[in-house]
Amino acid sequence: RRWRWPLCTGTDMKLLRPSSPESHYETLRHLYQGCRVVQGNLELTYLPPDADTAFLKVSSPPRPRGGGGGGTAGTAPGGPPCWEPRGTRAGRGGAAHAPPPRLGPDCRQLCAEGHCWGDGPQDCQTLTNSICHGCPRCKGTKPTDCCHEQCAAGCTGPKHSDCLACLNFNRSGICELHCPQLVIYNSDTFESVPNRDGRYTFGASCVSQCPYNYLATEVGSCTLVCPQNSQEVTVNNVQMCEKCSKPCPEVCYGLGVDFLKGVRAVNASNIQHFTGCTKIFGSLVFLPETFAGDPSTNTAPLDPKLLWTFESLEELTGFLYIAAWPPSLPDLRVFQNLRIIRGRVLHNGAYSLTLQDLAVTALGLRSLQEISSGMVLVHHNPQLCFLQKVPWDSIFRNPRQRLFQTHNKPPEQCESEGLVCFQLCANGYCWGPGPTQCVACERFLRGQECVASSVREHANGTRCLPCHPECQPQNGTETCFGSEADQCVACAHYKDAQNCVRKCPSGVKADASFVPIWKYPDEDGVCQFCPTNCTHSQVTSIIAGVVGALLVVVLLLITVVCVKRRRQQERKHTMRRLLQETELVEPLTPSGALPNQAQMRILKETELKKVKVLGSGAFGTVYKGIWIPDGESVKIPVAIKVLRENTSPKANKEILDEAYVMAGVGSPYVSRLLGICLTSTVQLVTQLMPYGCLLDYVRENKDRIGSQDLLNWCVQIAKGMSYLEEVRLVHRDLAARNVLVKSPNHVKITDFGLARLLDIDETEYHADGGKVPIKWMALESILRRRFTHQSDVWSYGVTVWELMTFGAKPYDGIPAREIPDLLEKGERLPQPPICTIDVYMIMVKCWMIDSECRPKFRELVTEFSRMARDPQRFVVIQVRGSSGVLAAESPADAENEDLAAFPFPPQSLAEAPEGPAPEALEGDAVAKAALQSPPAREPSTPQRYSEDPTGLSSNENEGLETDGFAPLGPCAAVPEYVNQAGEPRSPPRHPRAPPSPPDKPKGHQGKNGLIKEPKHPFAGPFGHAVENPEYLAPPGPPGPGPFSQAFDNPYYWNQDPSKAGGPEAGATPTAENPEYLGLADAVARPADAAV
Repeated sequence: RRWRWPLCTGTDMKLLRPSSPESHYETLRHLYQGCRVVQGNLELTYLPPDADTAFLKVSSPPRPRGGGGGGTAGTAPGGPPCWEPRGTRAGRGGAAHAPPPRLGPDCRQLCAEGHCWGDGPQDCQTLTNSICHGCPRCKGTKPTDCCHEQCAAGCTGPKHSDCLACLNFNRSGICELHCPQLVIYNSDTFESVPNRDGRYTFGASCVSQCPYNYLATEVGSCTLVCPQNSQEVTVNNVQMCEKCSKPCPEVCYGLGVDFLKGVRAVNASNIQHFTGCTKIFGSLVFLPETFAGDPSTNTAPLDPKLLWTFESLEELTGFLYIAAWPPSLPDLRVFQNLRIIRGRVLHNGAYSLTLQDLAVTALGLRSLQEISSGMVLVHHNPQLCFLQKVPWDSIFRNPRQRLFQTHNKPPEQCESEGLVCFQLCANGYCWGPGPTQCVACERFLRGQECVASSVREHANGTRCLPCHPECQPQNGTETCFGSEADQCVACAHYKDAQNCVRKCPSGVKADASFVPIWKYPDEDGVCQFCPTNCTHSQVTSIIAGVVGALLVVVLLLITVVCVKRRRQQERKHTMRRLLQETELVEPLTPSGALPNQAQMRILKETELKKVKVLGSGAFGTVYKGIWIPDGESVKIPVAIKVLRENTSPKANKEILDEAYVMAGVGSPYVSRLLGICLTSTVQLVTQLMPYGCLLDYVRENKDRIGSQDLLNWCVQIAKGMSYLEEVRLVHRDLAARNVLVKSPNHVKITDFGLARLLDIDETEYHADGGKVPIKWMALESILRRRFTHQSDVWSYGVTVWELMTFGAKPYDGIPAREIPDLLEKGERLPQPPICTIDVYMIMVKCWMIDSECRPKFRELVTEFSRMARDPQRFVVIQVRGSSGVLAAESPADAENEDLAAFPFPPQSLAEAPEGPAPEALEGDAVAKAALQSPPAREPSTPQRYSEDPTGLSSNENEGLETDGFAPLGPCAAVPEYVNQAGEPRSPPRHPRAPPSPPDKPKGHQGKNGLIKEPKHPFAGPFGHAVENPEYLAPPGPPGPGPFSQAFDNPYYWNQDPSKAGGPEAGATPTAENPEYLGLADAVARPADAAV
């Protein structure tokens, strides 16, 4: 069954008394008669006791405003008896028809539920909210009588086309959860295409076109007000909202909109806002207080002369309500240029034009051509005439509109007093007396008056068009036979050839000729050629020459600008062609994996130009440079990573592995390789990010970063990692320092030096040594060198913690060698002060011991996207002081604490047998340890956070609501990644003494926080903190001794202790980055030597 229901608009009168009790019943009947769908509220109030409500026979579910909650159907006290035609059901909101004892019969004995529409058993109400067999709505008591889940109020069958009313949206009789989108994505052509079955959302219905007087938006909805940064346009007679290419032009707001919202009426304090307005977005209301003043608000009376402010008004989007008018104005001619009353907002939800209690004799709205919506109410105007002389049917735009008039001056009395239309008004239609008030002229319209004939002017149809100003006016005959200068009967001044001119040409160059024309008027006023120059002055020639020279200069400038712009466009297109990814085909392979068809550009050294050094380290230097492709005229800013000349072959192999990984990625949130240069020292060329790494960015701009920025970055990093998971790439080094800032709204993941690409049949990667970031690593990666996508989730949680603390160091003050033991005992990073429990619980889930209990990256994208839509609810950033409440420590703080030397994994942990985590690491103990309270801090002003956000007293636990963080899903029963079968097991673990608690950091206040004094008894390349430690120039070779090895980063362990005996041959032992640390074997460097 397909629904073709007539749709009507509900009212918004509530329990207010109607403006016209005499026409109130007729208004309701006209609004709802024959309706099947009511968009809004169905209100039946203040009806007489004998009112016949048979016009509601075919009424069906009243829909609430815009399809949301709040729609009602009911009768008010003092209304008619509570019985109504059988079959009325409310889709949403309430529907109450319970008769008071004094009204209607007692139907409790006749009907099972005690509700009825009348006094007979056939009038019992049919309710559909009884208990069904596992379904919300049903048509009977049998299990097979369940309705479709999209049904709102019963059904006739099991399909979504058998619903009596739709729960969400109705698309041509089919109940849907959403209306089909206007634009869909074509996965074959990789582009968005129009959807032939797309529909606009109109209230609770899906329509192919928005109804008249509604605005179509780009997102597929029908609205009455355009969204922000959009403007109303009309394209092919379709009203729609279009985004402004430039700042939207200023508009005039009426009552009920913007700064005039809540204002009762136009008065002396706000009428100045309507000066010069041709279109008003809103309504206009004139009440007695407008002209009498309002002592309660100290508002002076409005001067009637100021009403001429509305003379320029042509369109009103709301309604016009006039309940008072100055006696000095006999009509409403201040609105004589008003053409359209849209009625998108109606008075009491019903009237677009209301005139009552006025002393006017005529309306005077001579330009009014359209009332788009709503009805017209004109009553209690004892002097008003000409109301029946207006063609209202041609002004209305839908059959639900109508004129309601009561208690106005009788037409017979108007005619007896001579108040009739002018005799030249077509069909006798007019807005008032006189030739200027005709709706249309029977003969000719000259200016604003109707005339019988066009004597002087040129007649074009029924309009008298004015002649050219140089035409001589004629008496009793036509002055011209057209509107041009060559169509005059006689000239007012002079005649040059066939044209009437004000003066004869003198020194004028005609038809782009360089020969000036000189003429003089003869005795008949005709311009004649001069045998010689008619003037004795050369001023005209000089002016002509100067003007000509200026024109030539302007043309040259325009040419130069056009050429420059064309070259810029060519360079822009060239850069896009060089930087964009090529489209890849997807052939089948025996393994089922897609081939890696990424392009690797081999660049010449002559194409690269190094500008300045960005940083340097033990293995190379990073330059800011320019890439100038051969045969192109563009200069692309890039970052060039160059290895040192004395670097070992292994370093060259690792940088080529990094180039292989970076060339294969294609995500807007992952940094991409532009090419490599295979000189004697391999050079990587990547995109240059102007804002540097995200860690430095949040530290330097913490006072300007808002909650929206933080959550947006979390979403983008999660999307980038989700992409890497899709392409089976384990990053292994995710941290805030390895996220680059392209713009304040766009970040990219970079640094694939530790990343590994899994094969089609691999689910995890086992490292064989090297440097790794301990404080960002998952416990299984530290203990068993096991790296998966879920271990990257752990690093993601630490990265989010860095952002939420504005660049603080994780586990600050704790030596790196003690991290595994702390994690094993259940300790985790504390809750950042700006984070709500929702965000912190996501971090905690990222740090679960069991990797399968951690959320997937796609789930993290979903959760943080939800939070980013309401950022202030989840991240609360309060007013900071001059130094910032959430100031983060410098990256050099507590640096020497992390220079602990011990093998990776630690000796006490490396010998632990592989397999499931110990029992002490699971269950409630881990959850309790994961929620350790953050350090004490000053409570916030609204006391939203306590010092221990998880420690609730018994009273606080009572009645605790569970609104907030939505769980990401239970732990998977079967792990996705397992260790390879047959892997040798490590010998039993040796007991280890518990670590001593870290001492309280000491030092002095630095730029980014407390700079701690070194704890280690030796001096090395990191003996002093640096302000920008990302790239540190080598201070010189280390001194001899057992501790002479270079420390690349205090957060990175050397996974291969056998190769940590010293710096590589030819390499300068210095710090490549203080976040990376290479440590010696435990035998060579005892643990107590670093304490």
